[in-house]
Amino acid sequence: MKKLNKTTKSNFITYAIVILAFIICQSLISAGSMTRSLKGQLVPICVYIVMAVSLNLTVGISGELSLGHAGFMSVGAFAGIVFSAWAQAALGIENTIVRLLLCMVIGGIFAGIAGVLIGIPVLRLRGDYLAIVTLAFGEIIRNVFNCLYISLIPGSVQYVADAANPEVFTKTQVLDRLNIAFNTTPNADWNIIVNGPAGATGVTKIATFTVGFALILFTLVVVLNLINSRSGRAIMAIRDNRIAAESMGINVTKYKMMAFVTSAVLAGMAGALYGLNYSTVTASKFKFDTSITVLVFVVLGGIGNIRGSIIAATLLTVLPEMLRAFSDYRMLIYAIVLIVVMLATNSPQIRQLVERIIPKRRKAGKEGEAA
Repeated sequence: MKKLNKTTKSNFITYAIVILAFIICQSLISAGSMTRSLKGQLVPICVYIVMAVSLNLTVGISGELSLGHAGFMSVGAFAGIVFSAWAQAALGIENTIVRLLLCMVIGGIFAGIAGVLIGIPVLRLRGDYLAIVTLAFGEIIRNVFNCLYISLIPGSVQYVADAANPEVFTKTQVLDRLNIAFNTTPNADWNIIVNGPAGATGVTKIATFTVGFALILFTLVVVLNLINSRSGRAIMAIRDNRIAAESMGINVTKYKMMAFVTSAVLAGMAGALYGLNYSTVTASKFKFDTSITVLVFVVLGGIGNIRGSIIAATLLTVLPEMLRAFSDYRMLIYAIVLIVVMLATNSPQIRQLVERIIPKRRKAGKEGEAA
């Protein structure tokens, strides 16, 4: 029987941890032992795990510092919300699971397109310049959604230009007579989905924890297989030494774009899941702070460490709610915890202590087996 290599074993352990956590959560929900607060955080936890893992692909595996990851999340969120409303009204798709899966695919596609458009000029830069430009693109995307108005046009729309003489127009007439639309006020039949700074209101919440769990597994399969593939080795070679990689004939632009766009697609799918978990979604939810929060998950979990990103995203998403009892001091304690963990994970003394403890345990285990 062929033995599994170290990498494959590590990947299976990662999958097993995620599946075990899902089973435990489902058991707690079935038994009624999970609090309402934690139950409401299950979908956001799934979203932030996907965001952390996808950003780790760019930051840890590709070695590029991106500060605009929330921008791709917002593209996926609004694309998913608009498609969900259109699919239900125009296509008649009432099955929420099917609609949610389609919305995630659409969100990923639109985020991927945004990733390509942004990646073409951005990936020519390096270091701090890349971080600044990705930050700028994230803010530009957010401000675009602040000025965006999207509405569904029903079969016929009644405009009240004059209360005594209302006029009725079909879709085609509305599109052909845009001046009428601008000079009159629509009634309640005119379904506005995205309303500028007010964001998307009246969103039908169809996101579920089960689909979020499936998205995590899909993300892990994509990212871990990419890392362990020939393309992944090329991406890491570029990260370690760009000049040496180029001298070996590796297409630097191609592989950097591959990692960047894959990361954007996964962030867009997470954004669609996030957007369809709330009745109201505004562009302000995808500010620079969100990108920094996801980056904190990556750094605390370990840059390049996929399993660490999963654990960090889970714990740091739940921690603010656990500290809510401390009221005004909640975020202060949260910040202190982040600083302590950051110092601990980067301390050579603590690393040496862990290395001393682990070999002793392994040695004791081997002696026990020999006895």
